[in-house]
Parts: sequence; C-alpha cells; structure tokens
Amino acid sequence: MVSTYRWHLAPDGLATRRQLRALGLRPGGQDVVAELHRPRRRRPPLVAHLYRIDRAKPVRPMTPGRAAALAAAMTARRTCPTCRTDAGYCIPASLGMCVPCAYPTAPPA
Repeated sequence: MVSTYRWHLAPDGLATRRQLRALGLRPGGQDVVAELHRPRRRRPPLVAHLYRIDRAKPVRPMTPGRAAALAAAMTARRTCPTCRTDAGYCIPASLGMCVPCAYPTAPPA
C-alpha cells in the first residue's frame, strides 16, 4: 500500500519523474513510494507517482548510437509519407501527412 498525499503536501525527499529528470536523476528501478493526487472539478483526480530522491540514480549519458537512433526517429516523424519531403515539423497524427498534402489548394477557376 503506497501513501497518498494531496497536491503540494508531499514531504521533502520525494519527487516525481519530471522533478527527478530536472535534477539529472532517474528512478533507477525503485518502486513507487507514494502518490500525489491533484483534485479536479468534474473529473477524476490527476495522480503522480513519487520516488525517493536519495535512492535515485544519475541519468545515463547519451551514446552515439542512441543519438543516431533519436535523429532517425525524428526525421521519420518529419517526413511526409505522401510527398516524401521533410516538412520541417512533426507530421500531425490526425492528418497523417503534411499540411499542404492534406489541404491542397483548389486550382484557380
């Protein structure tokens, strides 16, 4: 059973994944120690998992292979499958293609 705290009331020494990342740390395989609940009107509360800072490990450094894989993945996200050009931005999943291919202009009448 994990402890539950309300928003802004978690004790010192606990942090979320994002807070750990800002400190240059990662959970490092440790279990969730507590949960942070943020109440919302008319919707279920947001839940964030908390980890102990003293048990966190440093973030692994970026290797050349990981950097190349990340660059290839980002290039694939920017390439339009219809016209095969680099759009210069990540292609929206809702369109599935770049904006000019999704909304071609009508020929002048």
